[in-house]
Order: sequence, then structure tokens, then C-alpha cells
Amino acid sequence: MFKRMTTAKVNDLHFKYDEKTGLKAIIAIHNTLLGPALGGCRIIEYQNTDQAIDDAIRLAKGMSYKAALANLPLGGGKAVILKPIKIKDRALLFEAFGRFVNELGGRYITAMDAGTTTEDMDAIASQTQYVTCTSTGGNPAPYTALGVFNGIKACLKLKGHQTTNLKGVHVAIQGLGNVGYELARLLYENDARLTVADIDKTKLARCINEFNATAAPADAIHKVNCDIFSPCGLGSILSKSAINELNCQIVAGSANNQLALPHCGEFIHQRNILYAPDYLINAGGLMFVALQHKGAKLDAIKKKIEEIGTTLHTLLKRSLSQNIPSSEIADHMAEEVLYSSQQSNRPAV
Repeated sequence: MFKRMTTAKVNDLHFKYDEKTGLKAIIAIHNTLLGPALGGCRIIEYQNTDQAIDDAIRLAKGMSYKAALANLPLGGGKAVILKPIKIKDRALLFEAFGRFVNELGGRYITAMDAGTTTEDMDAIASQTQYVTCTSTGGNPAPYTALGVFNGIKACLKLKGHQTTNLKGVHVAIQGLGNVGYELARLLYENDARLTVADIDKTKLARCINEFNATAAPADAIHKVNCDIFSPCGLGSILSKSAINELNCQIVAGSANNQLALPHCGEFIHQRNILYAPDYLINAGGLMFVALQHKGAKLDAIKKKIEEIGTTLHTLLKRSLSQNIPSSEIADHMAEEVLYSSQQSNRPAV
């Protein structure tokens, strides 16, 4: 466990078991150099505890880098709840998790993520102030999708496409949850052609009907001949074998931890495919949550989200000119922000 923490430079791992509700939860805090660690809470099924720990660590690191590149005064953290086979009382489960968050005294602020809802955040909020995305705060998914949409346009611009509308651009979306659905809507409204996949047949049918989309098998969507492959489900989709099967010019989606292993970014680069680093392109939701928490107006939040496209365009141009994978460039840029922050916080000698 400590080896994994050292490799990812994660500062803390916190564990909580609550016998009454069956809560088994992990909170990882990557660092708090720029501010309190903000990151979502997900509740999904894990094969074992080690897998849950790895997920929390990787996601917390991604949140730190996301906040750094978004120029937000936040650190990175993440919570995972090992989903019970049967949840006795969902509200009580999340109230217990809220008490867990409160014990950390504000070092970690939680939010929505895979498997959680605004109602779950309301239950957490009954126990702690360190939570966002409650029913009064709004759902960040449309803003995550907006950031991805802006990032897609930045990628297309580098490939020589006009971006006033996306007529003729073919996008294959993997995963049609809250963000995937909103991204599909934005693309459809801008005349893009969609191929979609999801293991949930209801979500799949909805997008086919509403957006005139074509369906593809969930395990083969990455092989579709398209302009853009957009992974919007769970992470680790881009393994070496999957990258070899890509049939697109651009990979740009909302999923966290898209690279199965860090060096997989090199394989994408070698194939001359533009890769939008996940923690940059999917930062719109974080921007929404952080700025709304400070009382920012919606117009100001949307303007901030537009910066994702500008930052991504700069990053990808640097990647192409230096012949370095975009994933490595993104890491270097984020670490520069974190390192300079660490330096400025050091006492004078």
C-alpha cells in the first residue's frame, strides 16, 4: 500500500467501516498544496479492496493535476465506497459516509461521481459542510460535457477542421451516463454524426432515438471507423491492445484514468492520434463545483470552462512540436504548477 502511495505521491489514505450501515469507504488525498482536496465520491462494485485502493489513489492524483491545470485553488482527493451486494438504507449509508468526511476537518471536500446522486450528496450534507453537488447546488455533468465539447473543437482545429459546426464529423461515444448523454446532446445539436455504446440498453435506446445515433457493441466501440473516439465510461479503456485497434484521428472523452498504464500515452502518440489528456478535458465539472461554491455566476463559470479548449490547444501544439506524448506534457505542466506552489510555501532560508 505504501509503495503505491509513494509512486503516486499520495499523502493520505483514510479507511472507514460502519457496521450498522455496511459502509466500507476509502478517501485518498493526493495533496493539499494549492488548497483543500476536492474530488467526487463513487460507489461501484470492486473485485477486491486492492482494486478500490488503486482506483482511489489514481483518481486522487488526477484531481490534483486537474485542479493545477485549471488554475483552481484546490488539491486533489477522491472517495470510493465499495458497493454492497444489497444496500439496506441508502440514506443512512451516505450519512455514515458524511460523518467520515467530517472527521477529516475540511482537508477533503466530496462531490458526485460514478454511481452517486444529488440525493446522496444531500444525505452527506446532513452530516458535514464539506460537500458539493447537493440538490440546491446543481449537477456538474452538463459542465463536464461542455468542457469536453470545447476540447473536441480544439482537437478538430488542430486537425484542420472548421468548428463553427461539426457537420460531417463522426464521433463514437463509449458510455452514456450523465456526462456521455450531455456530450451526445451537444454534438448532435452541432450536427455531428454519432455512434454510441453502453451496456445499459435503456440509455442506449434513449440516445439512438433522441440523437439519431447508430449503436455499436460496448466492447467494440473503440474499433469504429470515426474521426473521434470519446471514452465517457469508467477508466483504463486505453490499453496497448485497444490502442492498436483504434480507427480514429482523435481520442477525447470525459472518463477518468483513460490510460490503462501511464506509458500507454506513448502508444497513442506513436500512432499519430491526438490524445486529449483526461484530467484536462474533463475539468469542466470541477470548475463548476469549485466556482459555484464561491458564489460565481453561471456566465463566469461557462467562460472559465471555455479555457479548457485554449489550454488543450496549447498543450497539443507543444506535444506535436516537441514530439512528446500529450499525456507527458500534461503531467509536466501540472507538476510545474504544483512544484512552484510547494516552493512558494517553503519558509525563507
